[in-house]
Amino acid sequence: MTHADPAAAPSSGGSAAPSARPLDGVLVADFSRVLAGPLAAVMLADLGAEVIKVERPGTGDDTRHWGPPWTQTGSSYFACANRSKKSVELDLADPGDRALAHELAARCDVLIENFRVGTLDRHGLGYESVRAINPRAVYASITGFGTAGGADLAGYDFLVQAVGGLMSITGDDAPTKAGVALVDVLTAKDATIGILAALQARERTGSGQRVEVNLLSSLLGSLANQASSYLATGRAPTRMGNQHPSIAPYETLAAKDGDLAVCCGNDRQFGRLTAVLGRPELADDPRFATNADRVGHRAALVAELEGPLADDTVDVWVERLSAVGVPTGKVGSIADGFALAERLGLEPTVPVGADDPHQVRNPISFSATPVSAYAPPPRLGEHNDHVRRFLTEESR
Repeated sequence: MTHADPAAAPSSGGSAAPSARPLDGVLVADFSRVLAGPLAAVMLADLGAEVIKVERPGTGDDTRHWGPPWTQTGSSYFACANRSKKSVELDLADPGDRALAHELAARCDVLIENFRVGTLDRHGLGYESVRAINPRAVYASITGFGTAGGADLAGYDFLVQAVGGLMSITGDDAPTKAGVALVDVLTAKDATIGILAALQARERTGSGQRVEVNLLSSLLGSLANQASSYLATGRAPTRMGNQHPSIAPYETLAAKDGDLAVCCGNDRQFGRLTAVLGRPELADDPRFATNADRVGHRAALVAELEGPLADDTVDVWVERLSAVGVPTGKVGSIADGFALAERLGLEPTVPVGADDPHQVRNPISFSATPVSAYAPPPRLGEHNDHVRRFLTEESR
């Protein structure tokens, strides 16, 4: 390792760490702010890495102030992407603090940053400078639009959803953003994958490397079948609301008291659907016999299905259809989603501290090295003394 034993690094509290977690012994220098970078770093922290978050003195990460709602350590927005980290305030314009930042870069296994292109170079913390003092470091850069023609463009999730095409296929009458900063989340996952792959490559080569991701490329890479459709036909997909461009019925349908989501991925499921609705003849109707037929006659199909659905409630239809293997569910709220996960035994939330709200559990499960030991998000500069002592007094 390029740093001291993480056991000597400052602890942010929480339950004791297990004897072995996937990233035990990995030190991460988190120079990122807002969401994509911090989310990537918090995923590494969940997996056992020691994450030191570098923040602006006095103000810290912008998201500390993005409330309400508020928590003990700031905003709930900040909390979602910064648990289990250590916070140190460093002013990169101050020679002494900048020297500590260089020392952290020299010791870390992973450095994550999402500054405007060229900003860290001016402080001697760009990739080439860090590689010179720490050739084993994995240096992860997150930008909005890359480091070439888009280097000067500010990267905001909402902006990328707009210019990258996601809004053009979301909503009904008007272009609509996703209800969460989805591009930031996807980019964070891409960054995490890249970091883990680079750490594995380092095991073979002994050298780190630069990992680059950008919001626009992560969005385009996540468009999946919609991107493939465009590339195959040259025609850009358009908004279809809750309908699927290639499958029917795969959408929301109206029942007596609300909407339910119905997903028929094959002809067998469609046959079961029509049987439960008391309309088995629809499965043999030439307009609906195959998926391609159903897509071509979608409006007529919806009318035929919503007729019998109007006779009973969403809950009744969900029970009946689920019993015969037709994927169906009530269109619910986020509260309903958490309640469902609880009923299914998925344990969707975890405690992070006595005075802090529960947080969403890391979705990855391991049989031998479980994700555990969640700790609360740090207060701004909470670990100043500990981290400074770690960087000045501990031997490498």
